[in-house]
Amino acid sequence: LMNKIGEVVVVAPDSPQSGMGHAITMTKPLRMNPDNLDGVEAWSTSGTPVDCVKLAENVIQKGKPDLLVSGINHGSNAAINIVYSGTMAAVIEGCIDRIPSVGFSMNDFSHHLNFEPARALVKHIASQVLKNGLKIMNVS
Repeated sequence: LMNKIGEVVVVAPDSPQSGMGHAITMTKPLRMNPDNLDGVEAWSTSGTPVDCVKLAENVIQKGKPDLLVSGINHGSNAAINIVYSGTMAAVIEGCIDRIPSVGFSMNDFSHHLNFEPARALVKHIASQVLKNGLKIMNVS
């Protein structure tokens, strides 16, 4: 989906990370394995979503991407759930690093959830952020 609007590098956890919040890997080796998703450079890692952001920026790309997209994940990422969400922690980490970042979720836990209806919305929002940017607030 994202490869329709730009060059894509995927860095994703190799296992579910629900409820990981802003955790980073500290006490065990952090492993990365290359993959190829229909011609898109991809990496799976034993780390958390925040580890994925750090690995993408500091190891794989060695620089900031134009846009960080996290998700689509199962379950709500609204209200207090943002604190616990690994998906949104990746977005927050991107924002801390001043990378325009967006996260997506579907409030459904069905094992056979059809993510297809969300594709057009994700593509539209990502395209708009690339075109118009995101206002970055100075919090210092």
